[in-house]
Amino acid sequence: MALSLSNFLVSSIILLTAFVAAETHTYDFSIGWVIRNPDGQKDRPVIGINGEWPIPKIDVTIGDRLIVNVKNDLGNESTSLHWHGLYQNGTNHMDGVAQGTQCQIAPGASFTYSFTVDQPGTYWYHSHVGGQYPDGLRGPLIVHDPENPYADLIDEELIVTLSDWYHEQMPPLIAKFLSVSNPTGAEPVPQSALMNDTQGLQIPVEPNKTYFLRIVNMAAFAAQYFWIDGHTFRIIEVDGVYHEPTEASLLYITAAQRYGVLLTTKNETDANFAIMGSMDQDLFDQIPDGLNPNVTSYLVYDASLPMPEPSEIEEFDPFDDMELVPTDGEELYTDPSLIVQLDVLMDNLGDGANYAFFSGITYVAPKVPSLYTALTAGEFATNASVYGTNTHSFVLEHNSVVEIVLNNQDPGKHPFHLHGHAFQTILRGEEESGDFDPESVTNGSVVYPTKPMRRDVILVRPNGHLVMRFRADNPGVWLFHCHIEWHVDSGLIMQFVEAPLVLQETLTIPEDHFAACAAVSPPVPTIGNAAANTKDYLDLTGQNLPHAPLPSGFTARGIVALVFSIIAGLVGVAVIAWYGMGEMSQLEKEKQVDHVQHVAADRGVVSRTNTAAEGDVAGGGDVISEARAK
Repeated sequence: MALSLSNFLVSSIILLTAFVAAETHTYDFSIGWVIRNPDGQKDRPVIGINGEWPIPKIDVTIGDRLIVNVKNDLGNESTSLHWHGLYQNGTNHMDGVAQGTQCQIAPGASFTYSFTVDQPGTYWYHSHVGGQYPDGLRGPLIVHDPENPYADLIDEELIVTLSDWYHEQMPPLIAKFLSVSNPTGAEPVPQSALMNDTQGLQIPVEPNKTYFLRIVNMAAFAAQYFWIDGHTFRIIEVDGVYHEPTEASLLYITAAQRYGVLLTTKNETDANFAIMGSMDQDLFDQIPDGLNPNVTSYLVYDASLPMPEPSEIEEFDPFDDMELVPTDGEELYTDPSLIVQLDVLMDNLGDGANYAFFSGITYVAPKVPSLYTALTAGEFATNASVYGTNTHSFVLEHNSVVEIVLNNQDPGKHPFHLHGHAFQTILRGEEESGDFDPESVTNGSVVYPTKPMRRDVILVRPNGHLVMRFRADNPGVWLFHCHIEWHVDSGLIMQFVEAPLVLQETLTIPEDHFAACAAVSPPVPTIGNAAANTKDYLDLTGQNLPHAPLPSGFTARGIVALVFSIIAGLVGVAVIAWYGMGEMSQLEKEKQVDHVQHVAADRGVVSRTNTAAEGDVAGGGDVISEARAK
């Protein structure tokens, strides 16, 4: 009895101490446009906060409450804020996904995010609306941990953010990307790379000290190779999860991934060293002339000494994050109750644009945010169909173990992110390893790790596969998607609806969330199924759907041929009209005819104006690269 009372008193003191120590951090954010030129090449509008950009870094300690009052002062765009990597246990309505867990925050409208941060680590926050964060609305979010198991090794903390940068704003870029004029789905290539939203950054350090370096890739597209000349480091954290210290000298950091590393400086101060980020150019369909994929910063031991030229790397051989072992020793979840197979493929729809698919389904947002459907559907909330055909939803039982088998049937690399959880990453196939074969586990040719690495963003290799597991212990509506922004825009998203009946009993939506829905034009409905039907939740008549499929046999190469055939035809008609109106000599006319024929031949469309649409024809398609965007 005395022991039990003693344990109770100790637990009470710990809880009381945590309560007293916890703070509330309140931010008032006016989100609006500013003009900036971070790479020194072009002034352009970017999305700032309170008239500043880069936007504020958020610093809290585990157990603190974070309140962010948002006012949308953009004038011409809606917005939201997603707290990337935070699980939002019990606060799914604060996850910030427009048409998923909330309505968009319309121009002039306000919205309050309020939640307790109950996990330590390196995170970031960004808009989850309309491809918006590459226009600047993204920044680091750091959750400090008084119980950091490596605290005794750390003298000081530093933050380095990586990103790619476009000179054009996202709305016109998205329009061109999802267009019949881009049937192969080639993603726009960024103009430059940034580090801490600039170039040529100098980071002063002292000798013989150990820095906890938090690295965040906030890119829209490009993964980056990261290294520091003359130095190695020890990885202790990935995506907010502590792992056993592991030495590395070169990291591959995909869009949305984070690393926490221990960097011990040299004893001498007789030189400075380049800090390098290099965009993975394998991701780009075509590399523009003059593109500099690198961004260089400097580890400065002595500011009076020159900044060095970075060393060259002939071949990148980065550390494999699958080798990491979590510090807490969490063992592999066994006996999954649900296996979700997702096959990744890119294909064209009837509008001629290229879209992304999970097992034949491209994501289309519902008319009612899915969280609101889960809360208002009653017993029908456990029926996945009420969330809409093209949300690709799976309803999960509370505390069940879920396995995701992801087959990448695309020749590109993809970083996949799960909201609300870190997953155990138990298998990653090599490039060109094909679809996952369950027999490889049964026959013992593949052995799962006993304590798998955990994170919330993981890379799948070209034509490779992944196997992941997580426990559905967090009731809510959680997206799973590729974090390349272009692939989000083209529909590479699905969602898990966890324990919706538990959600109905435990979650209440604040009134200002409904006010935000009413402020959208037209107002967004907040009850009903995906089609906003409140009378029959199984009737999805009127739900949002994608474009119809292409006619049978019609391929992207056929679209290319058709487009250039039309262009060639228009050029020909224009030339003929010109001849009819002008007084050109016969020789000039002959030269013009030769020129037009050469242009048409260069595009492979000579004599194909009537047949280019007939599927995968020779000629027009043959001159277009068959390589899908990686």
